[in-house]
This record gives sequence, structure tokens and C-alpha cells, in this order.
Amino acid sequence: MEEQHPNIQLIGAFFSAYAENNYDKIGEVLDENIKWHIPGTHPLSGTKVGIESVLEYFQQLGKGSFKAEPIVMGVNENFVIDCHRNWSNLENEENLNNMSCLLWKIGNGKIVEVHNFPENQQIVDSFFSKLYS
Repeated sequence: MEEQHPNIQLIGAFFSAYAENNYDKIGEVLDENIKWHIPGTHPLSGTKVGIESVLEYFQQLGKGSFKAEPIVMGVNENFVIDCHRNWSNLENEENLNNMSCLLWKIGNGKIVEVHNFPENQQIVDSFFSKLYS
């Protein structure tokens, strides 16, 4: 069996920690000066800078009971690109079920920058605007 590239292992560790809502483990894979870019016009959009800001963003996502399931990843020495399904698990509410691609920049064994590219930004903006207004 072929060994995975270290950058794929790093992103895998992120997704595992995210699935467990383990913010300590998420923080361990992030560079202290991380920049996480969330596109759109909804209340959570914008660039989050630093571990604390990124973890706060993920805690806010907890309101939607979000899950993410990686589908495919590509890798080189400095970047990982992943496409994944992300969805919410709200009871008696309209849920989000969307695809996203993330471009992860890696430096010194940590995640240093992330750009999010949602499948349909209008659907994402509408969902988050309703949930967080």
C-alpha cells in the first residue's frame, strides 16, 4: 500500500478533528498566523486571521451541526486541493447540502492559508444569512 503524502495526512488530520468537533486538535494543525478566506455576503464571510479567529468560526458553524466528507484530494509540496460535500443537520429547518473545494496552503507542516470555493455561493449566502441573522 502506497504511503500518503504528508500534506494529505495533515488535511486528513484536520477533517478527523473537525468530525470530532475537537478544537484543540484543529488548532494543532493550523499555523499561528493562518488566514482562512470565507467568500460571500453572509454573516460568517470574510477572512479569519489567526488560530483563535478560525476556531471561533468553526464554533459558530456548530449552530448548523455541520459535517464535511472529503471526496477527492490533489497534492504537491505546498498545496492540497480538496473537494468535499458539506451539509447541516438541523431539525425542522431547511438544511444546506453543498459541494465545496478548498485550496490549502501548507508551510512547515502546518496549514497556513485556506481559500473556500463553494459550489453555489448564492445558496450558501442565503442559508447562512437565515441561520445567523
